[in-house]
Amino acid sequence: MVDGTRIASVEDVPSPGSYLFTAEDAFTNEREVILVHCERDPGIEAWINNCTHENQRLDRGSGAAMRNSEIVCPKHGSMFDTCSGACDNGEAAGTTLPGVEIAIVDGEVFLTDDNYSYLHDGGIEDDEGPDSTSHIGF
Repeated sequence: MVDGTRIASVEDVPSPGSYLFTAEDAFTNEREVILVHCERDPGIEAWINNCTHENQRLDRGSGAAMRNSEIVCPKHGSMFDTCSGACDNGEAAGTTLPGVEIAIVDGEVFLTDDNYSYLHDGGIEDDEGPDSTSHIGF
């Protein structure tokens, strides 16, 4: 038995792409989190859904853009490794996406991070989130 909240099944996480959900941090702030496939165990990683360069969503509701096992920021094109969250190019070079602890049990993904509480599938349901002024298309 895992001590956490079920988010989704592993099969629900698109490849390539991401699965978006909203969690609440210890200060009652809503935060978007994405699940992405990773080639290392446990096979799925969870990252806060914001570019480290500026307040820009990586998944704007239709899945994060991906290229060669990397998450692509839609604003400036920085690329983050799906397994480590590290970025080695573009405006976000030298930074790492904040991770969220999860567990995979019997093909199900559970939120196990003591700093977050699961709220719902999908993104934050307001218009106050980051916006894109990108010219990059995928």
